[in-house]
This record gives sequence, C-alpha cells and structure tokens, in this order.
Amino acid sequence: MGTRGPVPKRSESRQRRNTPKESITQADGAEEVTIPDADPDWHPIARQLWDSLAASGQSKFYEPSDWALAYSMMDDLSHYKHMTKRSGQMLASIMAALSSLLLTEGDRRRVQLELARPTQEQLDSPGVTEMNKWRESLSG
Repeated sequence: MGTRGPVPKRSESRQRRNTPKESITQADGAEEVTIPDADPDWHPIARQLWDSLAASGQSKFYEPSDWALAYSMMDDLSHYKHMTKRSGQMLASIMAALSSLLLTEGDRRRVQLELARPTQEQLDSPGVTEMNKWRESLSG
C-alpha cells in the first residue's frame, strides 16, 4: 500500500536496513485484458492522457477494473475541461483518482514500482539488432 509523505527515493538510491513486515498476498489476474476504445467526444487533453496511459509501462499491471476506472476518470476530466466555471474540488478529486492509477513517477515510487528504459547496451545487443533488421525488412 502507498504511503503518505515525501516521495521515496529510487531503489538504487536507498539503503535498506530492515525488511518490510508485510507479506504479499497474491491472486491470479485476468486472463485477458483489453483496453477500451477512447470516447471520440472526450476533450483533447483527456484523450492525450488516455493514449499516453495505454503506452505507459505501468499499464502492463492494469486489470480490467483499472481500465474501467481510467475510462471513468477520462470522462470526468473531459467534463471538467469542457466546463466554463471549473471547481477546484472536482479537480482535486480527479487528480486523487488519477494518482491511484500510478500516472506519475512519484505515485509509482510510493508503491515501490519503478519503470526502467533499456540501456544503450541492451539496445545494441546482437539479438535486438537482428530483430530491428527483420522489422525493417517487413515494413519495407
């Protein structure tokens, strides 16, 4: 579960002196997760956020319920963005719900989830180079 307070440091910057007391309970996730189509009537900012969410690394952990929540939040965000008089309380509620979807690095650090980009060495490995050549030959 996430914590309050300052955003924790990345794991390579931390020195752990004790082990966590909580044990992790695991359950099987959904066999198949499909990302719903975006609503064409959404505000452009809500649509951009939806598209970036689908492309982001943390979405690999999303279950159908997470996508349903994200869809609802994009709908709310779109409604908020279309309002002529905006409510600060509504924005705070939307931002809190979006935070639960781990949209920012700070949100992810609080639950000890880190995303890593491949290093140049990994990108230059022979297997990746061969796959890139094969991919280029297909697009041709």
